Amino acid sequence: MTDRPTPTPAEIRAFEAENPKLRARDAADKMGIAEAQLVAARTGQGATRIAAHPDRIVPAAERLGEVMALTRVDACVHEKVGEYGNYHPGEHAAMTLTEEIDLRIFPSQWVHAYAVEAASDTGPRRSLQIFDAAGDAVHKIHLRETSNHDAWPAIVAELALDDQSEGQDVAPRKPAEAAKSRPDKVDILRDEWTRLTDTHQFLRLCSKLKMNRLGAYRIAGAPFVRQLAPAAADDMLQAVQAAGIEVMIFVGNRGCIQIHNGPIGQLRPMGPWQNVMDPRFNLHLRLDKVAEIWAVDKPTQRGPAVSVEAFDAEGGLIFQVFGLGKEGRDSRAAWGAIVDKLPALEEVPA
Repeated sequence: MTDRPTPTPAEIRAFEAENPKLRARDAADKMGIAEAQLVAARTGQGATRIAAHPDRIVPAAERLGEVMALTRVDACVHEKVGEYGNYHPGEHAAMTLTEEIDLRIFPSQWVHAYAVEAASDTGPRRSLQIFDAAGDAVHKIHLRETSNHDAWPAIVAELALDDQSEGQDVAPRKPAEAAKSRPDKVDILRDEWTRLTDTHQFLRLCSKLKMNRLGAYRIAGAPFVRQLAPAAADDMLQAVQAAGIEVMIFVGNRGCIQIHNGPIGQLRPMGPWQNVMDPRFNLHLRLDKVAEIWAVDKPTQRGPAVSVEAFDAEGGLIFQVFGLGKEGRDSRAAWGAIVDKLPALEEVPA
């Protein structure tokens, strides 16, 4: 966002009308506003301000049947088709766990939300859109032709807030945390890394040592991490697709982490984007935004957890990919072989 005056709701609507092909996020960027402010300008004209807490939204989404779930960061968009269900609420973290819709939700970041409806040649386009305090989208739920559209009016009425004003106040956007390392603690990091029994223990270890994920990777060294060439992001997707193995692909922001469990089918590059275009899973990755990429090996009770993790130039996490290790569907060995062959940073010709 910029320092120029925030446009009025009428000005925002006029800009959208003049630029109908711009995606909402791109239109907001061009106007120097948050996406939530753009959506708020349509309140009463296709948008309804609704309760934002996941304890309200996720059970409502379960009534919609088959939908498309979307979670994104600046460099990557993760889209899954499926049904919401098996919701586990929590004050600090919540989950929805189905075969296709697999989310980790952080309720404190679900601050603003809207039910959005727009006419199209194929019928109404409907979605539930959730934003953080800065007005950035943390999760969206898009109805499909196969969704239970009959449930939509009642859901909107139940979730609607008394305040249906057009404007939206937003907080300043917090930048991604830059890498934090403690070289004086590297021996402790390496020693305790060998003692991990679960991948979730790693961030607690980093916090205890006053580091973060990327900072720890930068100092850990072999055999814990190997820095890869940025081109390894595309190499990895191509290799997974060619091998036909199942992987877990995590994309998350401050408010939601979305996970794909399964194979990669069709890859369609377009400009700087590499795109997974499967019937029930799409991934859109800006390859030119990958500034650092690491192969990471963490011990667990179920064996090594090997991942490929990409970061942008500000230190923000773009994606994590692991081999799928479910009983009867264990791709971890094949995944490990793919990771071993990915080019290290120093192997790139000068």
